[in-house]
Amino acid sequence: MPSIKFKIPHPKEEGCVLTGIIEQRDLSSETDPRGKPIALIFHGAVGHKDYLFFRQLAERLPIDSCRFDFRGNHESNGTWHLGEKGFVNDVEDINAVVAYLKAEYGYRVDLVVGHSRGSIVGIRWMCTAPEARDVSGYVNLSGRYRMKLHPYLDRWRKEFEAAGFYIWKTRVAGKPFVLRMTPEHVKDFEEADTSLVWTEFPRQTDVLTIHGMADLVVPPFDAMIYARAFSARPAATHTLHYIERGDHNYLGHFDEVVDTILGWWDLQTKGKLRDGVWQAGVKPKL
Repeated sequence: MPSIKFKIPHPKEEGCVLTGIIEQRDLSSETDPRGKPIALIFHGAVGHKDYLFFRQLAERLPIDSCRFDFRGNHESNGTWHLGEKGFVNDVEDINAVVAYLKAEYGYRVDLVVGHSRGSIVGIRWMCTAPEARDVSGYVNLSGRYRMKLHPYLDRWRKEFEAAGFYIWKTRVAGKPFVLRMTPEHVKDFEEADTSLVWTEFPRQTDVLTIHGMADLVVPPFDAMIYARAFSARPAATHTLHYIERGDHNYLGHFDEVVDTILGWWDLQTKGKLRDGVWQAGVKPKL
């Protein structure tokens, strides 16, 4: 399966270059007048294009796919922001990549997969981009609806009170990543509006929501809120799947996540989806 690594200059930030990978699965010469379908895979905060199960998913999807590093993450330079400004930037990143895929290869986006923050901005892109009107499927993985950061605030509060900021130290793709967090950054994040999903999300796009029941980052009930928003649409379906012992990143459950996405997408392409829970009527192994 050919992989194409690309680097494109960002049209909205001088000196910023976005880096991504296209996995080509369909090498047929058949043409679609609407454009060749492609899946987009979006990583979450301080993640990257090969984080978690993303490469595994890309290599098993039956259609071409593209995954990239949002600006300020891993191989894409530029400035990363936590809150609303960062969400706006992320959507601009998606727009830049989608325009490149269309201009250079004739792709049209048919499937979008977003994890955590990647699902927040993926949903925002779906609600605002003209190209999203034709997307057939959306996969919402560990998506946050209620933007309050209570678990993190408990960790950061002491440093906020003592120094006015918190130094967030982590690693991205094995490399140190340091971010200075302030109460203003948190406020900016928590005031982001996710309610547009109720009114602006494409009415014809089928949605799969997956969430770990052991998620300590985003409460599992947020998946139920999304299920309420996406269900009962006359022209599309919503499917909900909880992973019993799954944490926010589904560690130890990558195969289940990928298998569920592939099974759901297969039913979507055959027009056999219906509202409800994944594998309704199938007795689980206890």
